[in-house]
Amino acid sequence: MSPGSRSSGAGGGPACPAPNPRPVATMLSRLLKEHQAKQNERKELQEKRRREAIAAATCLTEALVDHLNVGVAQAYMNQRKLDHEVKTLQVQAAQFAKQTGQWIGMVENFNQALKEIGDVENWARSIELDMRTIATALEYVYKGQLQSAPS
Repeated sequence: MSPGSRSSGAGGGPACPAPNPRPVATMLSRLLKEHQAKQNERKELQEKRRREAIAAATCLTEALVDHLNVGVAQAYMNQRKLDHEVKTLQVQAAQFAKQTGQWIGMVENFNQALKEIGDVENWARSIELDMRTIATALEYVYKGQLQSAPS
């Protein structure tokens, strides 16, 4: 070898030129940009899916609440109807109790009147019996006077 030539390898082949830093930096920059672009796409996709998941969860929650509210509303309406029926029944029961009390009073008055009629009937029988006794006695006395009178 000549003193002015240098070889980079042991075999004495042609010398390798010094690498140009420009293409490597451009390639790394391009790879970094691609990586960042892919990351941004993934973030956007992830954000889009997150928003969709939130929207779906909101819809599901609303549907569940609506379904539950239907049952609650039906139970509330049934309770209101029952309360109304109970109040109506209480009013009717009070009216029936009042009317029953009036009927009981009327029956008691009727029984008392029957007792009085029975008492009057017994009194009338007693008077009638006494009058018959008196009539028989008077008749007996009158017939006795007719027989004892001189003819």
